[in-house]
Amino acid sequence: MQDVFAALARAARNLFESRILAIMFLPMFGSIVLWTVLAWIFWDSWTGGIAGAVAGTAVAGWLMQWGAAWVIDSTAVLLVVIAILPAIYVTALIITEIIAMPVIVKFVAERYHASLKREAGGTLIGSVLNAAAGIVVFAVLWIVTLPLWLTGVGAVLAPVLTSAYLNQRMFRYDALAEHASADELARVIRTSRGDLFLLGVLLSLLLYLPLVNLLVPVLSGLAFTHFCLGRLAAGRKITIKTIN
Repeated sequence: MQDVFAALARAARNLFESRILAIMFLPMFGSIVLWTVLAWIFWDSWTGGIAGAVAGTAVAGWLMQWGAAWVIDSTAVLLVVIAILPAIYVTALIITEIIAMPVIVKFVAERYHASLKREAGGTLIGSVLNAAAGIVVFAVLWIVTLPLWLTGVGAVLAPVLTSAYLNQRMFRYDALAEHASADELARVIRTSRGDLFLLGVLLSLLLYLPLVNLLVPVLSGLAFTHFCLGRLAAGRKITIKTIN
């Protein structure tokens, strides 16, 4: 657990480095602009399609009989907003993974692990498959946990836990891909699952802080890179001592 908080603290300090400042806001702002444009173009189609689907239900028929058709339109708007919010975050993580992570991994490795040998156990295909699998699982979890949004506590916990899963799933592979061997990559992930998820939870909680949430994608990339490379370096030291 100490490694988790150390990685988060180092990541926060690194936000003020020139190389990180250059990419800090790009993922979230890029994602917001993209989905704003898409919503502006397709808003009527999205809400109209959902409203049409809802209108065919028995509940909708009952509402229209009582002159409450506006509930259907409001529900359609709400569902579109609920869908767009996670889409914005997922898109920001994808932008971070593609554009920011190469910069972040190079920065952290040079600054804190200069002697760490590169084993290149990860691949581009592996990264794409890992990200795709993570997004699919996240989408399923998001849909399954939607009923929890109707409860007070569930409305907070469900997004945090699902985002925490996606955070650690997206970044752990890319953080290790360049420096760890395939066996080391699997070992670090296997032996650090609890800490990786905890780090994901802490970062997900920051999404509830205005302005700070704009930094979360890059901060997450930094934190997971610090944590994963630290665990990789520690594991190699233990291996060397065991051999000696």
